[in-house]
Amino acid sequence: MKKIVVVLSVLALFTVSQTQAQALGSDYRTAVGVKFWPGALTIKHFIKDDAALEGLVNFWDHGFRITGLYEFHGDIHSAPGLKWYVGPGAHIGWYSDGYWRDDHHYYHDGDASFGVDGILGLEYKIKDAPIALSLDVNPYIEMLHGAYVGVWGGLGVKFAF
Repeated sequence: MKKIVVVLSVLALFTVSQTQAQALGSDYRTAVGVKFWPGALTIKHFIKDDAALEGLVNFWDHGFRITGLYEFHGDIHSAPGLKWYVGPGAHIGWYSDGYWRDDHHYYHDGDASFGVDGILGLEYKIKDAPIALSLDVNPYIEMLHGAYVGVWGGLGVKFAF
């Protein structure tokens, strides 16, 4: 947990301290696709050249979760088309059957989940193709039914337009 917080803090400070007046710009404005692990539908929309909103709808054996993220994006200059991103977010979800998270957290059918999220990843937009690939980690803190920390993330494939 402490390592995740340190990494996210360092990247957030890097993002804030980057003051070069350059147009980061993405090669697309909106993209829709899927993320693997644990499985999600995703839509990302750039609201500024270096900032995007991303929505995820995750489905798994015990329910579903809706996550909203605000992502800061930056170019990796030695690799055209490759960007890093980091940002905060939140989620809400519901469980569809009884589920033991661990020995201390049990969710009944219909129980809600709520928490805060973070995201840290890389995205590559394939030049001259409407495809964007991403790889990220999505740590979260669950607030209901006793606080605990978890991590999702995975490989994303999006159609960009």
